[in-house]
Amino acid sequence: MKANPPRKGRGAVISPDGRFDAWQREAAADGWWNEEETAPATELIVDTAKSVITYNSSPDIPYDRSINPYRGCEHGCAYCFARPSHAYLGLSPGLDFETKLAYKADAAQTLRLELAKPGYACRPVALGINTDAWQPVERRLRVTRGILEVLAQTRHALTIVTKSALILRDLDLLADMAHGDLVHAAVSITTLDGELARAMEPRAPSPQRRLSVIAALAQAGIPTAVMVAPLIPALTDHELEHILAAAREAGATSAGYILLRLPHEVKPLFRAWLESHRPGRAEHVYSLMRQLHGGREYDSSFGSRQRGSGPLAEIIAQRFRIAVRRMGLDAPHVALDVTAFRPPSKPASDTPQMALF
Repeated sequence: MKANPPRKGRGAVISPDGRFDAWQREAAADGWWNEEETAPATELIVDTAKSVITYNSSPDIPYDRSINPYRGCEHGCAYCFARPSHAYLGLSPGLDFETKLAYKADAAQTLRLELAKPGYACRPVALGINTDAWQPVERRLRVTRGILEVLAQTRHALTIVTKSALILRDLDLLADMAHGDLVHAAVSITTLDGELARAMEPRAPSPQRRLSVIAALAQAGIPTAVMVAPLIPALTDHELEHILAAAREAGATSAGYILLRLPHEVKPLFRAWLESHRPGRAEHVYSLMRQLHGGREYDSSFGSRQRGSGPLAEIIAQRFRIAVRRMGLDAPHVALDVTAFRPPSKPASDTPQMALF
């Protein structure tokens, strides 16, 4: 598919149809009016999911449940591994992913009912893993805020990954939870190059702003990590040690990294972005990805999908281990307290007998 010129504030330069669609469209320059010339606005769709907690048994991630208040993400990161999930909605993982967002309007109420179930066993829940829970539309929709209020009221442990400065709006809840060992946070930083970040993550905060978020979270007593994610070979991998050092200076106490992931439609989407924004770099990036995945540009196997395999993957891993050890970023997390959980009371209409007190 031919790439469109970069759109201000948007990451995708192509909009492939989803892999489940019965058709595939191709753009053609026929001289007719081009609707793409108009800057696409964000559209909101109400997601009427019956559950907000998603469970998994993946052996390479440190949690068994997560909550995603949104489907799609206005940050528009060109590399986002979650883009293919929009195909399940019958939408394009390209521009639709950043402009047609589904949100769980009744997330807080649904979560409260789930946590009140007699058989529910508390374990840390990961918030905003597939797409950022504090993306720009959260400022007015406040879906994540409602979820946090329920988790804080029930003293439910949670972990967070975000690249948004909007998380600082909720410091009142998070700082209180941190005092009870109920929350860990991680801030993802892909690059310290502001120009590259603006092109690759068009509606996300700047790298320097994210460093200030780490500082504010740490100052509030919230254990905070930096996630160098994604680490992109031949584009950002040379910044690994610099990002870790900057985050340590800001107040991060631990660190992690994840290699660029290219599932399904992300593979052509990110190549098109490279060809549009970094001409001549695409083949180098994808050649190294093949070295990291046994000759393929992506391997979705557990373990390999996040770190790769082979000599190049081991070099990156060794660089990371040496850097975090030298900078003191390898301290173990304080275990989150799951014993403090107190199930919410059910509404009177859900119980056969009214409470006596």
